[in-house]
Amino acid sequence: MQYSKELVNKVHRLADTRANYDLKTVHSIVNQCMSLHVSFTPGSENEFPAVIPMIGAMGSFDRPSADIDEPLDCYIHGYVSARMANLAREKIAQGLPGLPVCVSATKVDGIVLALSSFAHSCNYRSASIFGYASLVTDNDEKLWALKLITNGLVAGRWEGVRQPPSSNELLQTQVLRIHVKSGSAKIRMGPVAEVKEDLQNLEMRKAVWSGYIPLVEQLLEPIPSRHNLVEQVPDHVTEYREAFNGDAEAYNNEIVKQVLEDPAAFQNV
Repeated sequence: MQYSKELVNKVHRLADTRANYDLKTVHSIVNQCMSLHVSFTPGSENEFPAVIPMIGAMGSFDRPSADIDEPLDCYIHGYVSARMANLAREKIAQGLPGLPVCVSATKVDGIVLALSSFAHSCNYRSASIFGYASLVTDNDEKLWALKLITNGLVAGRWEGVRQPPSSNELLQTQVLRIHVKSGSAKIRMGPVAEVKEDLQNLEMRKAVWSGYIPLVEQLLEPIPSRHNLVEQVPDHVTEYREAFNGDAEAYNNEIVKQVLEDPAAFQNV
């Protein structure tokens, strides 16, 4: 399934080679990012848009078995200010499904160094989703969403901590549900794309180093807190770390393979 191309989500620059509208691709990038940037218009009292870093995950409370390639909501948690909550209520009172927001997610996978600074770039995965945010007020949905988000940080963590959350914790914790209307992704994963004239200049190629610097996100050895009394790191932490690092290495190896085999050395930028 794909998001339809609309004015709000259509990729323009280099769309033929980098744009992607597959739900699976867009949702996966959102889930892979530790931090999401949520932007919205704060109201008439402020001329500037607001952007807040939050954590979140894709899911469906109404259809818990829905897969990553199906229509999903985005649940986000962080500092949900009274302003955001009030704006969402105002928009709902005006007949909208909630506060219009854009959620952006980006992972930088490496730095591309070319013969010319003009041709420098990065390999990256980025996604933007657009939708309407509203506060989750149902306790069952809030607990479900908090489990989704917690296990999105470290798989199996929700089941490995003190349960259930206290009534005071739930009262202080706010979750926003974003009903997603559209989205898109933009991805670059490949070798250096040089200007053709530069590649034909042998003296320049002898004087200027060009290549690729991989940037691989890794989870390092867990460090216990000072008050920790559990001797061994839990299996769910160890297993998640191994899976996370393995996936990151595999994706990087795929990019490096393309860099080394570069079938289009004389392509234009």
